[in-house]
Amino acid sequence: MKKILVINGPNLNMLGIREPMIYGKRDYEDLYEFISTRAKELELKVRIEQSNHEGEIITWIQEAYGEYDGIIINAGGYTHTSVAILDALKAVGIPTVEVHLSDINSRDEFRRFSYISLVAKKVIAGKGFLGYSEALEYFAD
Repeated sequence: MKKILVINGPNLNMLGIREPMIYGKRDYEDLYEFISTRAKELELKVRIEQSNHEGEIITWIQEAYGEYDGIIINAGGYTHTSVAILDALKAVGIPTVEVHLSDINSRDEFRRFSYISLVAKKVIAGKGFLGYSEALEYFAD
């Protein structure tokens, strides 16, 4: 059974509260359950984490080395600012899929650049929760 680490970055814990017209009304617990259920259906073992702290995200990536077959990451605002997360992903060399609930390419200009996409095997944006399903399916195939 493949092991996938799912990392959600800053403010994802505020789903349902933060800009519901962009991110929807479902909360983080709903997202957690959605990912868990879909992973079971696809016979994937997942560990799901969320942090508002860049260093903690980097530590999880480093700890994944030799332990996980893939990483799904929604780095939130760190997507556009964190060379350190990019470097951690490059260091471990684990296949990575980048996910965003909203379409970052149709939002603010600064959101259109992603450090994560420089290493990601696939980028999924603007599909809401279904983006996580698509990412899980990528690793299930």
